[in-house]
Amino acid sequence: MVTLITGVLLMAATGSPAEVHFTAQDGGVVYADAYGTGVRGVVLAHGARFDKASWSKEATEIAEAGFRVLAIDFRGYGQSHGGPNAKPGMDEMYMDVLAAVRYLREHGATSVAVIGASMGGGASANAVVHGRPGEIDRLVLLSPAPIEAPERVTGPKLIITAADDPITPKVREQYAKEPDPKRLEVLDGSAHAQFLFRTPHRHRIMEEFVSFLGGRLTAAH
Repeated sequence: MVTLITGVLLMAATGSPAEVHFTAQDGGVVYADAYGTGVRGVVLAHGARFDKASWSKEATEIAEAGFRVLAIDFRGYGQSHGGPNAKPGMDEMYMDVLAAVRYLREHGATSVAVIGASMGGGASANAVVHGRPGEIDRLVLLSPAPIEAPERVTGPKLIITAADDPITPKVREQYAKEPDPKRLEVLDGSAHAQFLFRTPHRHRIMEEFVSFLGGRLTAAH
């Protein structure tokens, strides 16, 4: 069950996410799982081999740390789809991220951060490039796909990747072009993006996420 009170979505008492959907700027429709409450929003943007449900554990922990979370399905995943003139591929996926950011702000969020992994990391960074100044307050990228214009990715940024991930040299190259403030964390191993959650680094990554966003993990985690 989901309740809407004074424009704020409340997660069901069972802790299960609520499915919501909203429109992207090209007329596409984005479906998302909503977790948590409050005025600090977080968008989770999945990688190519994942979907919105893949974030369920991370989304729950971030919500328990005091955030309202939207885990989106990109166009072409689940029920999400682009507009009538949408182009194939990843170039327009940033619209889905921006649609989620704007949905959260329209429903009471006073700040919105975005966490993107691999394909979703590239789309999330491109959302900063294409969005309004300050629309995305903070950005976390896990082994992000190549970014359209890294020198235009403004705002505080945390980038996490693994030392032996084949994409890491490109991540380092683009990181060097991104403006401050920024921080790069290079972890041991070769796990890529969301696969890092299946390694012993998981708890450290979650602590990094929540600390960077301004919250604190609950004792249970």
